[in-house]
Amino acid sequence: MEETKRYLQSFLFQNKIDIPRSKQSLFEDFIANETNITAVKIIKEKQQIIMQNWELINRIDDITNRSVFLPNGTVNKAYEAKIDFIQLGWNDIVSYEIQNLENTGLSFDTEKELLSGIPKISGDLKIKLFFKIEGEPEETSLNEKVMIVIVNPDPKSLWKNLESDQNTPFAKEDNVAISSFFLDKKIVVASKRGRSHANVGSFREDDFAFKNFTANGWSVLAVSDGAGSSALSRKGSKLACDTLVEYFEENLDKENLKQFDEILLSYYQKSDPEASKKISHFVYNTLLKAAHFVNQTIEEFAIANKEDLKKFHATLIFTLVKKYNFGYAVLTFGVGDCPIGLLNKDLTEISLMNTIDVGEFGGGTRFITMPEIFQSDKLSSRFGFKLVDDFSYLMLMTDGIYDPKFVVEANLEKIEKWNEFLSDLKGNNEDESKVDFENENEDIASQLSTWMDFWSPGNHDDRTLAIIY
Repeated sequence: MEETKRYLQSFLFQNKIDIPRSKQSLFEDFIANETNITAVKIIKEKQQIIMQNWELINRIDDITNRSVFLPNGTVNKAYEAKIDFIQLGWNDIVSYEIQNLENTGLSFDTEKELLSGIPKISGDLKIKLFFKIEGEPEETSLNEKVMIVIVNPDPKSLWKNLESDQNTPFAKEDNVAISSFFLDKKIVVASKRGRSHANVGSFREDDFAFKNFTANGWSVLAVSDGAGSSALSRKGSKLACDTLVEYFEENLDKENLKQFDEILLSYYQKSDPEASKKISHFVYNTLLKAAHFVNQTIEEFAIANKEDLKKFHATLIFTLVKKYNFGYAVLTFGVGDCPIGLLNKDLTEISLMNTIDVGEFGGGTRFITMPEIFQSDKLSSRFGFKLVDDFSYLMLMTDGIYDPKFVVEANLEKIEKWNEFLSDLKGNNEDESKVDFENENEDIASQLSTWMDFWSPGNHDDRTLAIIY
C-alpha cells in the first residue's frame, strides 16, 4: 500500500496534479482500490522489463562497438593474439563462437582464448564474434561483433623472379650450388642471384671458382662480387675468379713452392728468426703477381671487346691453402668488401683474414679492376697468412651475406657473431632452413642454396657463400 501511494503521488505530481488536504481522505480510498494497486504493480513490472531491455541492448551495443586492437599479421608468418574476455570486461558473455576464419589459416582456441595460425591471405580479415550476454532469453538470436586483423602480404611474394636472358652476351646461370672436396676437407659453395636482380630479370653479378692442384698439394678458392653500377660486372667477376685459378694452375712452380715448404717448416720449428719475414715476402710476391695478372687480363679483355674497363668492375677475395703434417698454411688476398673468416677447431677464435674496404680505405669499395690499388701504400694490408694445426671452417662471402648477417665490420672479428652465424646456418632461423655439415650429406649444396633465400629487409643483393669445412 505504501509503495502504491508513493508511486501515485509521484505520478500525479509529474502530471501537475496536487492533492489538497480536503481531498486527502479521497486519495487514501483511491490508493486502497484493488484495481489501482494492481495497475501500479503491472506498470512497475513493465517499467522493470523496459529497464532490463534497455540495459541489455545498451550492454550489447557497448560490446559490439568496443574497439579491440589485434596485432597485425603477415602471410606465411606465424601469428598469435589473445582475446582476453576478462581484460576486455566481457565477463557477462555467457556463450559465444568465432566465425569467418575459413581459408584464412587462422583458428581460435576457446579454452585459451587464443587466435593463432599461419595467415594464408592478406588484407583486412573480418573476424566475427557471435555472442549472448547474461540476461538474454535463450531463444534470442546471437549478437554479432566484427574484429579486424590486418594481414600484410608476404614481402617475398611482392618480388618477381624473372629469368635472365641467356642469349645476352656474357650470360650466366642465375643460381649455382656445388659441393666437392678441398684438400682433405669438404667444400660447399652457393651463389644466388639477388631479389633486386631477379625482380627485373637481370643477371647474377657474383661468381666463384676453386681447384685442387694435386701435383703440388695446394688448393685455391676465389669469390668475386661484380659492381652493381657496372653494366658488365657479371663478366668481370667471372673473369676475376677463372683467371685467378688459371694463373695458379700455370704458375705454382714446384721449385719455388719447395723453397716455401722449407721456410714454413723452419717457421713452425722456430729454427729461423727470419722465417716470418721470408713467409711475408713469399705471400706478398706470389699473391700480388696473381692479383695483378687478374687485373691485366680483365683490362685486356675490355680493350679487345672495345668496352670501358669500368664496366667490368668486380671485387676479388681468394685463399691459397696447403696441408702439411704439422698443420694448414692459409694464404689470402682481398680487395673489396667481402670477408674471409677462419674459425679455429673448437670455435673459440675467429681470424679475419683480409681487410675490408670500408672505413680503412675511405669508405668506398675497391675493385680488382682498379690499377690504383697496386700503387697504394696500404697494399700490404690486403694479404693474409696463418699457419694453424687445424680449423673448423674457412668461409669466403660476398656482402650479400655479410651485410644482413653481420651488419657492421666490427662484428666480423667477434667470435660470438660467427657462432650465431653458424647456428643460423644449422637451422636456428625464422625459416628453420638447415645446412647439415655432416660428411656424408649429399644434399648440402641444395640446402645451402635454400638457406640463402632468407628474408632480410633492405638486403636484396646477390649472395655467395663458400665454406671449407
